[in-house]
Amino acid sequence: MGKILQKSELENINNIYDVIVVGGGHAGIEAALAPARIGLKTLMVCGSFERIGNMPCNPSVGGPAKGILVREIDALGGQMAKTADKTALQVKMLNLSKGPAVWAMRVQSDKIAYASYMQKVCSEQENLDIYISLVDSLIVENKTIKGVKLEDELCIYSKTVIITTGTYLSSCVMWGNHSEPAGPDGEKTNYGLSASLKECGFELLRLKTGTPPRLYTDTIDFSKGVLEEGTNLPLTFSYETDPKEMIPFDKQVPCYLIWTNAETHKIIWEHMNESSMYSGLVTGAGPRYCPSIETKLERFRDKERHQIFLEPESLSLNETYIQGFSTSMPHDVQEAMVKSLPGCENAKIARYAYAIEYDAINPMQLYPTLESKLVKGLFFGGQVNGTSGYEEAAAQGLIAGINASCKIRGIDPIVLKRDEAYIGVLIDDLVTKGVIDPYRMLTSRAEYRLLLRHDNADQRCTKYGYDVGLISEDRYQRFLNKIELIRLEKERLSILRITPKKEINEYLESINSPILKDGISAKDLMKRPEVHYVDIVKMCDLKNPLEYPNSDQIDIEIKYQGYIDKAYKEAKRVLKLETVVIPNDIDYDAIPNLASEAKEKLKQVRPLTIAQANRISGVNPADISILLVYLESRRKK
Repeated sequence: MGKILQKSELENINNIYDVIVVGGGHAGIEAALAPARIGLKTLMVCGSFERIGNMPCNPSVGGPAKGILVREIDALGGQMAKTADKTALQVKMLNLSKGPAVWAMRVQSDKIAYASYMQKVCSEQENLDIYISLVDSLIVENKTIKGVKLEDELCIYSKTVIITTGTYLSSCVMWGNHSEPAGPDGEKTNYGLSASLKECGFELLRLKTGTPPRLYTDTIDFSKGVLEEGTNLPLTFSYETDPKEMIPFDKQVPCYLIWTNAETHKIIWEHMNESSMYSGLVTGAGPRYCPSIETKLERFRDKERHQIFLEPESLSLNETYIQGFSTSMPHDVQEAMVKSLPGCENAKIARYAYAIEYDAINPMQLYPTLESKLVKGLFFGGQVNGTSGYEEAAAQGLIAGINASCKIRGIDPIVLKRDEAYIGVLIDDLVTKGVIDPYRMLTSRAEYRLLLRHDNADQRCTKYGYDVGLISEDRYQRFLNKIELIRLEKERLSILRITPKKEINEYLESINSPILKDGISAKDLMKRPEVHYVDIVKMCDLKNPLEYPNSDQIDIEIKYQGYIDKAYKEAKRVLKLETVVIPNDIDYDAIPNLASEAKEKLKQVRPLTIAQANRISGVNPADISILLVYLESRRKK
């Protein structure tokens, strides 16, 4: 079992750690648990034990695209999904009125319970030690990581190091014209590590995010809002969670929808120059897809109102989170803004909103494995790579932890492809295209989103988790059994013949489906949009039917088979370019007729394959053709 170390214990440890993880947020947790569970000696260094698993912003997990990231994390053997299931206050499947490519699960989390659960998991994990301190600098020799130096001058040595510092690097919080050095929730910031990264040659970006006010729950009149309930289905993030263990639908805590109004907008416009964002105090680039309320008004001047959600933070807190109302206004202006909202006329602010600026690295200085190109054995994961969101952070932390483990064990790293996982899309976008503002995962970023669905994350990722040792033999066998069960059921449906009997046609009429005139297989009948697996079960009195969610997967795979096959065909075509490897020692300046911009971009990214090179902005098809000819001529020499 791991433990929280005292300084005297750490000083007496003579042998080198396999992995040191710097940070204990959502990325740090996954980065530390993965190698520890594989059997490697791991140390997590973080500023506060109580902040492990902290949710400094939105108290939720999942959402569009993000929910699928969480499913992939679970299928690979990560922790986030299990903890989200155990600590959910409300469970919801989004976009059910649309196609399955955009279905996504989201849970409203109990932020106190979530952090406590993660702290328990980390402190009880075998092979994982925890030390409370800040890392002041990296120990690097011959461009290879050797360990870290702490703020108390203590040096700890390791074969690999993973940086998962979130928004704590040289961070400052701001509201109005006030600025003070601090991390989220007033925690201590870290200047030393920023300086050390610069010394190693890393390009640091200045990014910005923010958070809204929290209100005392008992001062809100929720009757003026629109009730937003969860989804009454047996939903889970983790494939391992029994739906019966989830919070029952009738005990879920509701959220409420309200809107800003003319008075809200009037207050904001009158005080716009007092906002840290618009007074010149903020210099970092803010998140494009999660803007402050000031930015929403500036960007969407024609909109008369904006959606705001009132969300519970924890059963043990008398606090409500105002989603969509992030701001950096002075405190007195925040008071007026809040009181202009319906139901909040008498509300009292428990914690004021603020903006936060912080250092991040240029992710184009990373390989797709998330190992640094500048320092061997140094990995990065999470918001320090220029992303936003707990889910994006956890996904990167897990991949960094897995690949640091692979490096130590001398086995091939995991690099998920864009048609295999949203995690693959996320990391490929970061290391190939870079960021100019905090990156958020969106379904529109994935070319093959019909392949990257909520229901089939286990089919796409479980084998990877099993191969690296994070998925147990027992779990893997249960997964294989499930795949076989679905295959056999699809086979049964393909040979089950449904004829135009009176009772069959009456049932079809009851669901507004055309009657049968000839016999048809159950599988072909299910291709009708209005006919589902449950209908076949009822019409045919089908014995031993599959239960949700396997029944849902049958529906999706049969109804969308043509589109799925087309997507696989396109992905296979692109995959051919993924197999064309670009040598590490290639000299792009020596390639005749390659455009100057292409040379600069290729030298900066140093893509591993032709497919990755093809995705670089500024590298056009003609450049790819020239590069292919050059590689072929080099191969023949």
